[in-house]
Amino acid sequence: MTLTLRYMSLDDIPQVVAIDRVSFNPAWSPQSYAYEIEQSTYSHMVVLEDSAMQARVVTRRTWWQRLLAYFNGHSNGIKIRRQIVGYGGLWNIMDEAHISTIAVHPQWRGSGYGEVLLAGMIQRAITLEATYIVLEVRVSNITAQNLYRKYEFEIVGTKTNYYRNNNEDAYDMRLTLTAKGGRERFYRRLEAMKARCPFVDLYSEQVEV
Repeated sequence: MTLTLRYMSLDDIPQVVAIDRVSFNPAWSPQSYAYEIEQSTYSHMVVLEDSAMQARVVTRRTWWQRLLAYFNGHSNGIKIRRQIVGYGGLWNIMDEAHISTIAVHPQWRGSGYGEVLLAGMIQRAITLEATYIVLEVRVSNITAQNLYRKYEFEIVGTKTNYYRNNNEDAYDMRLTLTAKGGRERFYRRLEAMKARCPFVDLYSEQVEV
């Protein structure tokens, strides 16, 4: 298994949307992801890919195109792309970083991939010189809350009827990046996590998108 944390590209959108649709209701549209990637000046979208796993994508071709592809040594309409196992979104405005979304494909939940994505976005926020990070989480999502608390996020409020599909409340959680000793503790957790779940980081300290 070779995990890579990197910026999201337009080519990733179909796989990201597929994960989004089985993770959230309502899900973001493909157009929303395209905007975040191409037009937004404050978005830092990330994916975690496993280059050892590959998704086969069948493209539609006429019989004549398939015949030409065969004689030209092409894949006869089948492309190979790396498997996206999770993704996240980070907005950075002034000194505030905001985790807009984070999800792991159901098949690979419980493998530590959510922690990789979270830690990568925290590191990205530090690189961007944010003062703090905020996020919203369902009051019923104890698993996610435990992960956020592990990285020292604290509940600072409740947003009533925040989720449109069932009017569930959300906890407003915050991590102050300038707290005394906070970054040192974060880097210790990061190194411990990398020992359990090694990955290549092409995202968190990148200077330009």
